[in-house]
Amino acid sequence: MTIRSYRSEDRDALVEITLVCFEGVSIDQNIERKFGVVGGKDWRFRKARHIIWDIEANPRGIFVVEEGDKSVGYITTRIDPETKIGWIPNIAVLPEYQGRGIGKALMERALNYLREQGMEMAKIETLEQNEIAKRFYPKIGFVEVARQIHYVMPLE
Repeated sequence: MTIRSYRSEDRDALVEITLVCFEGVSIDQNIERKFGVVGGKDWRFRKARHIIWDIEANPRGIFVVEEGDKSVGYITTRIDPETKIGWIPNIAVLPEYQGRGIGKALMERALNYLREQGMEMAKIETLEQNEIAKRFYPKIGFVEVARQIHYVMPLE
């Protein structure tokens, strides 16, 4: 297993990993379950855009795990030099590679990157329904500080 910096040719693999890993734990999928497909685009389209936005925002803060020549996971970061709070918008490891310490290794790499960038705090968020993340983040050292409720209303 190797953790390396993001390369532009990783884009499609990261989108694929995202769509596999966020099945069942995506706000956009929750919206779709309640109201159906919105705007002719399913939740996968919207979630794929999230990783693309991460790539556009901070490609230097994205780290990819390879096993052999296959990308099996990634983590994205954002930095805010003014507030000194870094953010981890997305972390994903393909299900068949979970339980091997890959997520922990990715998290350590991302946290080191945030420290190197002068961040004093790191934040991450998850949905109540994401049981894996709810166990994993506290084990890494994250402390819950708030809960948020997402509301949606059709504008028809």
